[in-house]
Amino acid sequence: MPTTEEIPMASPIGRDTPRIDGPLKVSGTAHYASDFHFPGLLYAVPVEATIANGRIRQLDTTAAEKMPGVRAILHRANIGKIFRSSLGEGMEGICIERRPPLVDDVIRYYGQYVALAVADTFEAAKAAADAVRVTYDKNKPNVESQLKADDDPPVVATTYGTEKRLQSERGDAEAAFASAPVKLDQTYATPSETHNPIELQGTTAMWDGAKLTIYEESQAIFNMRSVLAQMFGLPQENVRVITKFVGSGFGSKLWPWTHCPLAAAAARKLGKPVKLVLSRKMMFQSVGHRAHTQQRVRLGATPEGKLVSLQQDYAYERSMLDDYHENCGEATSFQYSVPNLRVHFGRAKRNIGSPSDMRGPGAVPGLYATESAMNELADQLKIDPVQLRVLNEPKIDEGLKIPFSSRHYLECLQVGAEKFGWSQRNPEVGSMKRDGLTLGWGMAGAAWVAARFAAAANVELRDDGTARVACGTQDIGTGTYTILAQLTADKTGVPVDKVEVVLGDTSLPEGPVSGGSMATGSVVPAVFDAADNAAKSLMTLATTTAGSPFEKNEPDDLAFESGRVFVKANGPAGGIPFADILRRANVRFVTGSGESKATFEKKKPKFSTHSFGCHFVEVTWQPEIARLRVNRVVTVIDAGRIINPLAGRNQIEGAVVMGIGMALLEHTTYDPQNGAPINSNLADYIVAVNADAPSIDVHFLGYPDKVINPVGARGIGEIGLAGVAAAITAATYHATGVRVRALPIKIEDLLTSSILA
Repeated sequence: MPTTEEIPMASPIGRDTPRIDGPLKVSGTAHYASDFHFPGLLYAVPVEATIANGRIRQLDTTAAEKMPGVRAILHRANIGKIFRSSLGEGMEGICIERRPPLVDDVIRYYGQYVALAVADTFEAAKAAADAVRVTYDKNKPNVESQLKADDDPPVVATTYGTEKRLQSERGDAEAAFASAPVKLDQTYATPSETHNPIELQGTTAMWDGAKLTIYEESQAIFNMRSVLAQMFGLPQENVRVITKFVGSGFGSKLWPWTHCPLAAAAARKLGKPVKLVLSRKMMFQSVGHRAHTQQRVRLGATPEGKLVSLQQDYAYERSMLDDYHENCGEATSFQYSVPNLRVHFGRAKRNIGSPSDMRGPGAVPGLYATESAMNELADQLKIDPVQLRVLNEPKIDEGLKIPFSSRHYLECLQVGAEKFGWSQRNPEVGSMKRDGLTLGWGMAGAAWVAARFAAAANVELRDDGTARVACGTQDIGTGTYTILAQLTADKTGVPVDKVEVVLGDTSLPEGPVSGGSMATGSVVPAVFDAADNAAKSLMTLATTTAGSPFEKNEPDDLAFESGRVFVKANGPAGGIPFADILRRANVRFVTGSGESKATFEKKKPKFSTHSFGCHFVEVTWQPEIARLRVNRVVTVIDAGRIINPLAGRNQIEGAVVMGIGMALLEHTTYDPQNGAPINSNLADYIVAVNADAPSIDVHFLGYPDKVINPVGARGIGEIGLAGVAAAITAATYHATGVRVRALPIKIEDLLTSSILA
């Protein structure tokens, strides 16, 4: 494992670095999307459908239009043209709900917007929205939780390309399973989960002639620009998206939702800035959720524990119109060595708002099923679950038949077991006790894709010794501001606190999506390239400025390190600070631009690029009152070189707590009569809070992966969640003897435990 001694002490990379945006946030001076106010600002509140399946018969706006302060009640007949967007090249034009708002009278899910009230104040707009009367021709909605995939055609064209139902296959999995000496055949289910970031989604939109500017809490501002340009028939340069800060998103803010074009259309219609902020209830209906999944996993193995067959057949819910793909098989084909494998999926249409990406989409529910199955197989074979995974470690990615760029999964297991004290585990159910409580120990593995999006950046070196880095990405609360400052400081020698970071604006060089845990890995080469080009400009200036100590040198004779320019042959000792050169030349700053290409779109990659990890969990079980609690977690992550361990640990800790919510608490329930999310508030939709947070011990291996970028960094936002729920259910079984395969674990499940007082 790399040690800190191998990292140059002068470099800020790899050092615990407090977030440079922290003071702005804790002082209340950080401006989020709904914090911006403009002269003449109007407020908009959507009118929501109160059925999930049917058609609007009549929309009566008479009373609402007469209310004080109301500027307009917009609906299908008067809102103006909004076009449907289409998918472009790369990361352009992605929009989960492609149906433009108010385009027809058909209702496909509860909460679908049917009109928009606009008024001088929020209170007036809300009152007007409540006063709109809608009558419907209603049909019974389909929100059935039992998933059947019989409505899914053999090949499905999706937002992400063409998806075959047969996702991955090698060997003859069915025949190998039939002849396997040891078999496991179980079905696992995960519920609908709602993202619930603290910051509500919303849009502030304004027009200047044919130019549209919106303030939005977006995880992908350039994609949003592309979608809005299409929806309003504008050239992209006429659309500006600004996202300075995001109060978390977990994927719900990756792609545009229908409230955004509604706000823009209202601003166009009324010639005033318009602000539209969703309510918490609306956040459960119209801005995505994690899809409910059912997964049948069949494992065949030898008595010694070698896998001979793996079959994963999964189904997930989708909306009536949209094509979101919950890729539960993302990690299945490469996580373990197995000669015979088959991954197959299906979809089930439901009268719900469209599912969408939620932290670790696909892989998180997928690994819950496959890692749970591995734990059950280990118990069936009476093999330690860690040893079972060691026995089935692959040498290459057997799905793609290419080597891994970097894979240290076995070391994750070794380090995790040592840190947790796994050797002290007694595998007998209910056998471990402490302080009157029954202990349960469980573990699971984790994996997440690693890749790069395309990115561009600009770096300035200034005559006051400071630097500026600009990139049109966004910081969704993960520390991107600080990462960009660290990267720039590393290349220029300017201290982190002297680097100005500018992001969150489509007027800047095009930056990556903050999704897939790829933003950090994507910006590294772009920022480094920009800093190198700024240095080249600086050295040219140093050799062409009259009176410069380097006037007689050629640019190639010079080097730039630690903020100083020097002659290579003489070494840095005789170097001159770059600010001195700029002042001597009477130049305010030199600038450099850089860019990097995407890697995730390569059809024939040379390496399989992923991050890996594992989680060891201890639960406590109090049978007298059927109380289960996650008590401590040890997590080990192999995610390349960690640029900011302080922020990195925070990311993993947050993911683990989210995994506790997934395992024990979170589920969205739909009313079978009207299709409404029943628990559409933070009182009834239970999330993990501080009182639920256990002791969390996070370790990073720190092996650089130079295939991804020059620093060797991979993303870590999502892998910390993958596998956590499977480790918790394994620990729960070890403590209680109850095998839970449908999340979340409920008290009702545990009341069947034979280990009661």
